[in-house]
Amino acid sequence: MLKRLHVLTLLEAGLTGLFFVQAIRFLIGMLYSRIAGASAVTALQAAQVPLEGNFVDPALVTTEVSFLVYLMALPLITLVLGRVRALTVVAVVFVALGRLLMHPQLGVLTPTGAAALVLGAGLTYIAMIVRYRVGLLPVMMILGFGADQLFRVVGNTLDPSLSPRFLNIQVGLTVATILISLIAYFAERRREGDEESPVAPEYGALTLWGAVGLSGLFYLELALLALPNAVAGRADADYTTFAPFLLASTLLPLVPGVRGRARAFIALFDGNVRGWLWMLLAALLLVFGMRLTGVIAGAALVVAQFFVSMMWWWLVKPRAERQRSFGGLWLILTVILFGVLLVADNFTYEYAFVRDFTGNFAFLNTIIPPLLRGFRGFGLVLALFALFLAALPMTQTQRRIPWNSTSSILTSLVILVLVVLAGVGTAVAVRPPVIQGVRGVDEMRVATYNIHGGYDEFYNTDLEGIARTIQESGANVVLMQEVEAGRLTSFGVDQSLWLARRLGMDRRFYATNEGLQGLAVLSKVQIAFDDGRLLNSIATQTGVQRVQVLPNPDTVVTLYNMWLSPLLEMTGGQTVEEQQQDQVVQLNEIFGTYVQQACSASLGRTVIGGTMHNVPDSPLVEQMRNAGFGDPFAGLPLELSATFVRTGFPPARFDYLWTCNLPSIGAIVLPESVSDHRLAVAGLALTREAES
Repeated sequence: MLKRLHVLTLLEAGLTGLFFVQAIRFLIGMLYSRIAGASAVTALQAAQVPLEGNFVDPALVTTEVSFLVYLMALPLITLVLGRVRALTVVAVVFVALGRLLMHPQLGVLTPTGAAALVLGAGLTYIAMIVRYRVGLLPVMMILGFGADQLFRVVGNTLDPSLSPRFLNIQVGLTVATILISLIAYFAERRREGDEESPVAPEYGALTLWGAVGLSGLFYLELALLALPNAVAGRADADYTTFAPFLLASTLLPLVPGVRGRARAFIALFDGNVRGWLWMLLAALLLVFGMRLTGVIAGAALVVAQFFVSMMWWWLVKPRAERQRSFGGLWLILTVILFGVLLVADNFTYEYAFVRDFTGNFAFLNTIIPPLLRGFRGFGLVLALFALFLAALPMTQTQRRIPWNSTSSILTSLVILVLVVLAGVGTAVAVRPPVIQGVRGVDEMRVATYNIHGGYDEFYNTDLEGIARTIQESGANVVLMQEVEAGRLTSFGVDQSLWLARRLGMDRRFYATNEGLQGLAVLSKVQIAFDDGRLLNSIATQTGVQRVQVLPNPDTVVTLYNMWLSPLLEMTGGQTVEEQQQDQVVQLNEIFGTYVQQACSASLGRTVIGGTMHNVPDSPLVEQMRNAGFGDPFAGLPLELSATFVRTGFPPARFDYLWTCNLPSIGAIVLPESVSDHRLAVAGLALTREAES
C-alpha cells in the first residue's frame, strides 16, 4: 500500500499528523485550565470580590468553547464537497496555519482558538484522506505520535515547539507543509492523468465501528501509550530506559515486514475470533503494565503500544468510487466519544472535588455526583474500556486482514533502519544530565512547595515560573506536593522531571493517584534511599514519601514529604469535623509506620514537611508540637508565614516544615504566586551539637 504513495504525500501526512497531535494535547490542557479559571472568576464575581492579577475573562472562554464546537463540526463539509479533491490541500493549509497561530505572540487567535482550528481542519483532512488515500491514515497517526514523542524527549517531556523560541522554526514548518501539500496534490493529479503511468486511487470509507475505534485509539495514545513519561509513571519504571523502546514500538508497524508477520500470525485464527484475540492480548498487557511495577510492567506497556499502534489499519474499509461516504459524519461521533473518555479520565483524579448541583438541577444529586465520585481507582477500567472501543473494528472485520506487506524487502529494511535510528536518537536525547551533588556542607536549605499541578489560583500554568521560584529560594532540597507526571490536563508533562532537569537537581517521585499524580523531592544533595506509603483517606488518596539524603559522608537526613486530605465542604456529605479526623488518622499512620516516636536524639536528623491543610492553632498541628518537632516559622506573623494566599480568602498557613535535631538558622515564605500555594524555605544547621 505504501509503495503507491508519493514521498511528498507521506511527508504531508506526517507533518499534518504531528500538528494534529500537538494541538489536541494542548487543547485538552487549555480547556481544563480555561474552564476552571473562568469558574473561579465567576464565583468571585458573584461574591463581588475585587479581582487582581492574571485572570481569564469568562466571556472569552465561552466564545472559545463555542468556536471549538463549531469547528468540531467542520468535517461535515466533506459530505457536500468531498468530491473536490483540492479540499485536502485546504485542510492542510488550515492545519498548518492553525498550528502556527497557537503561538500567542502572533495575536490573531487565542492559542485555544488556534488549537481548535487545527482540530477541526485535522478532522477534515482525515475524512478526505480516508476517502481518497486510505493508506495515509495509519501513516499520519503513527508518524504524528512518533514525532510528538521525539519533540517531548528533547524538551524533557514538555513540548518545546510551544515556546516563543520555536516560532521561527514553526514558521518554516508551516510554510514547508503547505508547499509540500500543493506540490504533492498537483503531482498526484498529473500522474493520475498520465495514461502510461496510472496510479490506482485507494478509495476508503470510515465506518461507524471505525469511528468508535478511533475514539478509543485517540484516548489510549494520548493518555498513556504514546507518552513515555506516562508509561513510566503507570509502571513505576525508569523513564530514560523505556522512552526509546516506546518510540520503536510506536513506529514498528510502519515496517511492511512487521505487518506481514502479524498478518501471518492472525490468519491462523478464524475470522470470528481474530479481533477478540488481539483485544485480549492487548488487555492482558495493559493489566500487567498498570497493576505490576518495574521492568516487567514497563515492558508490558511497550508491547501494548505495539498492539495498539497496529490497530490503525482496521478503522477503514475499501470503498467503490461512487459509493457514498459518511466519514465526516462519523468523525463527529468520534469526537463525542473521545470527549466522554476525557471527562471520565479527569474524574479518576478529581473524584473528591465533585460539587453537588444547586437550583433546578438539585434533583441530580442522588445520581451524578455519586457516579463521578465513584471514578476513584478507575484508571485501569477506563483504559480497558477504551481498548474495547479501539478493537471493535477488528472484531467486526472478518473477511479481510488489512496488514498488507507487498513492499520489497529493501523497503522494509530501510524503514526498520530509520526506526532503529529514531530509537537510538531518543536514547541519546533522553539521558539525564550529570548532577553535581552538594557535599561537605554545614547547612541545608529545605523547602516545601505545593505546586497545584502547575497551576496558579486562576489556573494559569507557568512551570518556568515555578522553576525560577525554587531557584530564587536557594533551596538544596525541595519537598513538592500535588505534582503531576503526565496527566492530559497538565499537557502530558512530567513536572518533577522537567523541573529537576531545568534546575540541575536529582528527583524522586512517589505516585499517590493513578501513577501520574503524587509527591516529589528535588535535591542537590545526594539521595541515598527513597520509598513511600499510601495513607488511608476517605476523600482524595493521599500519601507520604520518605527520602534520605547525604549532605556529608557521615551525615544522614531523613525527609518525610506528606500531603494530607484537604478540608472540603462538598465531599460526599462529610462534615469538616469528619475530614479533620481523617487528617489525624493519616498523621498517626505516618508516625506509626515511619517516625514511630517523638523527636529525640535517637530519631536522628529528620524533616517532616508538606501540606497539612490545617492552620497552626488546630489540634492536628498541635500534635506535631507535642511530639517535640521544631517549627522554623514559629513566631513569624501570619503575613510573613502564610503559604495559602487566594483572592477572596484570608491568608492562611497550610504548608509546614517540622525539624528534629536540625537547628533552624532562618525561614522565609517567598511571595511569588505561580501556584496557589507559596514556597516556604528554612535554613537548617548540620551541627554535631544537634546530636547531643
